Order: sequence, then structure tokens, then C-alpha cells
Amino acid sequence: MMKRFATMALMFALAACAAGSTAQADDHKAAVVHRTAKPADDVIRHELTDIQYDVTQKDGTEPPFHNPYFDNHAAGLYVDVVTGEPLFSSNEKFESGTGWPSFYRPIAKLKEVHDGSVGMERTEVRSVIGNSHLGHVFDDGPKPTGLRYCINSASLRFVPVDQLAAQGYGTYVSLFPAAKK
Repeated sequence: MMKRFATMALMFALAACAAGSTAQADDHKAAVVHRTAKPADDVIRHELTDIQYDVTQKDGTEPPFHNPYFDNHAAGLYVDVVTGEPLFSSNEKFESGTGWPSFYRPIAKLKEVHDGSVGMERTEVRSVIGNSHLGHVFDDGPKPTGLRYCINSASLRFVPVDQLAAQGYGTYVSLFPAAKK
């Protein structure tokens, strides 16, 4: 009985510790606004979760439907998780049914790179400043562009419209006329 209690207490302590470190990591990431250069790898590794690091730095892919932004319907800005570089607006987000956040146009220039991996010919998209792997762009999207930017949530940080100014993105408030007061 005592051994079972000690095991349960240890599990609770580990869960609390993990939750605390996640909260600290989230708080730290929220402080990153917009860098003008990609930080050193040790800084990136310290600031990102394992999945964020794998996706952005090792060209990984997160599981569909099990990521924070595929079904996010809030108004706001999606920025590069590494540099804070503004990438997408919720105004151009749409439901693609793929399980990843999809946009029909970025709000910033993105790098496009040929990707012939996994037996497919695709166009990879990367952020300009951070060179973060974001996902891929396909030509099966909705009007007006016909494009579908299929993006990993792990490469993004979402800034709600009511926090844009406080987080240093005040110039983007004009993208959301309904939010103006």
C-alpha cells in the first residue's frame, strides 16, 4: 500500500513538474516578439518543445488533427515560433479537412523550396528570417488564390487580435476591422 502511494505521489509530482515547465516554456515563448535574425541552435532548442524543434529545424511533420491550431477559429495572427515573424492572418485561414491549419495566402513573403521527399513532388514553405520549416503549399485551395498553405501548428505561435498591440504587432490590428474600437 505504501509503495503504491509513493508511486502515485511520484507520478503526481512528475506531472506537476511537467505542467510547470510547459507553462514556463509557454510564458517564455510569449515574450519572443519579432527577431531580426535567427537565433543560435542552442537558444532555439531551449525555447522550443521537442515537436516544435523537430518540425521547424529538422523538417518534421506533426500528426494531423492532434495539434493546437487546425481547428482554431479565433481572430489573430500566426507568427513563426522561432523568430516571431508574422506569417498568416486568421482572415485567410480555412477548413481544408486535412487536420493541419490551412491558409489560402500568407501575409508575408515565404521561401519556397522544391521537396521531392517521400516520393512526392511538393513545394515546401519556410519562413524568411528564421528559415523555419512551416509546411507545404498546394494548388488545390479555395478562391481567390487557389492555393492551400498546409502548415504545421508546431511551427506557429498564435497571437489573438486583442493581444496584438501588447505583443508588438500593433501594425497588424488594421487587418481585423471588427476588432477596432
